[in-house]
Amino acid sequence: MSETRIHRAVSGDGTEIAGRVMGAGPALVLVHGAIGDGENAWEAMLPHLVDRFTCYVPSTRGRGLSADHPDHSPPRLEDDVTAFVDSIGEPAYVVGWSGSGAWVLGAAARSDAVAAVAAYEPTVIPVMAEGDLAEAMGAMAEIGAAAADDRLVDAIRTFTSWICTEREVAALARTGFEDVWARQVPAMLRLVQQDGAYDGPRATDPEALARVAVPVLVLAGEQTRLRPFFSAVADLITGHVADSQVWRLPGAGHFAPVLEPESVSDELITFFESARQPEAGRALTPPPAGTPASRP
Repeated sequence: MSETRIHRAVSGDGTEIAGRVMGAGPALVLVHGAIGDGENAWEAMLPHLVDRFTCYVPSTRGRGLSADHPDHSPPRLEDDVTAFVDSIGEPAYVVGWSGSGAWVLGAAARSDAVAAVAAYEPTVIPVMAEGDLAEAMGAMAEIGAAAADDRLVDAIRTFTSWICTEREVAALARTGFEDVWARQVPAMLRLVQQDGAYDGPRATDPEALARVAVPVLVLAGEQTRLRPFFSAVADLITGHVADSQVWRLPGAGHFAPVLEPESVSDELITFFESARQPEAGRALTPPPAGTPASRP
């Protein structure tokens, strides 16, 4: 992989947001989700992207190379992403994953510097079914109790068993995932707490989504454990973002960026290369037989 440099920006409240930069080509900003940071979330995918893009991997406040601030509310995290993208000085493609799906869509609605957005299984809690929401709240309570006892590996195991299939959990354990990602559990819990307490406008409100004028791709795994939930989120986004579509990856689950990095990267390359075409010619042709994603 190419050598890295550090890019720094200043968010709206003065918090420094930083991330590593590597590769060559159009700017591509990859934003971690509620768990993880810019130092580890995209590690598996970067080797498949740096030959085509200049890849920026920022961390939001309180994570990775970025400074911290007490305010981790949804608008502030959108500010972090927006400020970082704006500071690059050229149009950028932006990728979110899970919890950062809302942040990157918010940046797209706010900033002319966002050229296109892809979100892998973005999370929008208000569309979660009652039973799934109860399960999520129970998991977070268990994660919080484990973290309070400094049992961070137990906490990350609870997190993955909630959002992943058994096959994914076993595959992640073989990668050494638990020890590395467990360090981000406290940051995730702080985010979840402030997100739950926030009752203002959100980037995933219908009127906010309608302001997104760039192409948007929602990627989802066909074998993801919470498929009905992520399908409802995809329906929300495509129902309100004018230029949006959904592609599904057969055999993939929520942690495909870690476990299926080449497949996810291939879909991002296809989408962003299409987004570079003039408006009239940007529609994708159907994929040839055998390609990994199904595009209804």
